[in-house]
Amino acid sequence: MQITWVLLIVTVAMVLVFDLTNGFHDASNMIATLVASQAMTPVQALLLVGVFTFLGPLLAGTAVADTIGGFVSLESVPEQLGMALVLCGIVAAVAWNLLTWRLAMPSSSSHALVGGLVGAVLVSSGPDDVVWGLTQLVDGELTGVTKVLLSLLLSPLAGFSIGFVLHRLMKGLLRAAHPSINRKLRHGQWWTAALLAFSHGTNDAQKGMGIITLVLVLGGLLPTFSVPLWVILASATSITLGTLLGGWRIVGTVGYGIYKLRPLHGLDAQLASSAVIFGASLVGGPVSTTHVVSSSIMGLGASERPRAVHWMKAREIALTWVVTLPGAALLGALLTWLLLTFTHLH
Repeated sequence: MQITWVLLIVTVAMVLVFDLTNGFHDASNMIATLVASQAMTPVQALLLVGVFTFLGPLLAGTAVADTIGGFVSLESVPEQLGMALVLCGIVAAVAWNLLTWRLAMPSSSSHALVGGLVGAVLVSSGPDDVVWGLTQLVDGELTGVTKVLLSLLLSPLAGFSIGFVLHRLMKGLLRAAHPSINRKLRHGQWWTAALLAFSHGTNDAQKGMGIITLVLVLGGLLPTFSVPLWVILASATSITLGTLLGGWRIVGTVGYGIYKLRPLHGLDAQLASSAVIFGASLVGGPVSTTHVVSSSIMGLGASERPRAVHWMKAREIALTWVVTLPGAALLGALLTWLLLTFTHLH
């Protein structure tokens, strides 16, 4: 019983650390356009984003948490082993977040989380304990890993497309505007940045909420999967704290490394990203803020001056997206193998 409690506490703490790294990883995506277009100072941008990131998970329900908590099925394994597997997956995700942050690459925390957990479960109990969702897909129902991967795959395409179309539309509407319109556009970014931060909170904070609730069910503290209020508050606080810590190493990549951003670009990128992320949250689809914001910037750049888009930098980002899931899965699998080799948990 004592080992169970230790595992539970350590795992919940590590999930909150994951939320923290998720926050400072994704802060760059939300403040980069504000800073690059000179709509706000860095401190003002962080405070605005921090407040609305906190409000997101408190007001938006738990649809994403339900999806994240349901793509692995650990009822058939002993409770201590189940919690240990979750811990290995989370540690792998945190390690990957820190590695890509150190390299200033805007990778996906969602990919890292899914990869770490799937890798841990595959090594320990096999593919039967992963809810792949392929059978349900035949019946038209999206669940499990299939729902997660489709959400992560389609959301960047949606971000690029909406960014492209929206910027074309806005350029057409403002083609005769006086340059002084930039002042109003900068002020408009305050609202769109708040909307983006709120959307980020509705989606990303729920990932930690889903994993903590899964651990509580495995430990016997909850009879069914239902996210408690204290879990919502803890995840919201942790991801907000991470957001306030910044993630400045990645701001340059997103704000300046893809396309030269002016006030209209920042406004359009935030609107396009918010629409995709908030829409996904409503249907329980976990998406990557990194993917969506970066793709939106690429889309608006492609709609205006395709040759001015730094496609080499975009290729570097895309490569990070591709390797994140298998890389985190290998880390999760390695940690689990070490756990099973040197402990009595089986």
